[in-house]
Amino acid sequence: MKLDPKILKYFLVALVVIIIDQASKMLVHNNMMMGTAGEIDVIGDWFKLHYLLNPGMAFGLKSSHEYGKLLLTLFRLVAMVGIGYYIYYLYKKQAHTGLLWCMGLILGGAVGNVIDSTFYGVLLDNAPAGSPTPWFHGQVIDMLFFPLFDGYYPEWIPGIGGDYFLFFSPVFNIADSSIFIGVVIILIFQKKFFVKEEDDKKSEETKEAVEESVLG
Repeated sequence: MKLDPKILKYFLVALVVIIIDQASKMLVHNNMMMGTAGEIDVIGDWFKLHYLLNPGMAFGLKSSHEYGKLLLTLFRLVAMVGIGYYIYYLYKKQAHTGLLWCMGLILGGAVGNVIDSTFYGVLLDNAPAGSPTPWFHGQVIDMLFFPLFDGYYPEWIPGIGGDYFLFFSPVFNIADSSIFIGVVIILIFQKKFFVKEEDDKKSEETKEAVEESVLG
């Protein structure tokens, strides 16, 4: 399989994301206290650095199953390889460059969190207590926190009336952000990104119709 050097730029953007993501995590790990005690206000009360260890999925979501983390890490490894191959496939199909850049962002984010899950349990000794093995059970380092506003739900809302809420409560990292940005851009520009594929399909259908009419 001969690799066109021009495709490397899409993997390069993934590499840049990985480097920034891992550098930010190491800076936080080595220089910040975890939790509210080590919180740093960046932009007033709207944007803060908040060191948090996430044993589960993206944006602070968790899995309660004993082997949930292991399964998640293995899934991420498979997805990482799949995304890398998909970029190659899209490039060979001459897909829209915007789609390829977005897939590069998604790949970089996926690899960034896979590194945490796979190695941090050993390198940083941060696997949760009771983990079957530190390998593949590392906790992901999150630090980006945007508590934009908070308040209380109106009393008249059934079930949650009077309860406190905070928007936006999840704490996340550069890798999560990269995946999110890539996915959102694809959703916004999907008609533009996939128009060539649709045109090729229509051309093929037209060609088949012409051949059938000639043969008929």
